[in-house]
Amino acid sequence: MRIKFARGKQREFLKKVLISTYCPSLRALKQYGISVNYSTLKSYFNENRTLPESLFLDLCKLGGIYCQKLKFVLIEDNWGQKIGGKK
Repeated sequence: MRIKFARGKQREFLKKVLISTYCPSLRALKQYGISVNYSTLKSYFNENRTLPESLFLDLCKLGGIYCQKLKFVLIEDNWGQKIGGKK
């Protein structure tokens, strides 16, 4: 499953995680055991990609953010493929 935020909210979420973990940059998240490449983290920060559910839950736990208070939509992994197949 994927996590889809409203426009601008995914960046805001990642900024909250960075602030709560006292990380100066996205690269510094690697020290907490996040096994995602920097370029992928940058794509998440720029909102070019949606967050996977497992990474979202890890970031919520890491940042001490209660994920039930956030507004987001769960979408399937193949949601773009289904739209393209119908066209």
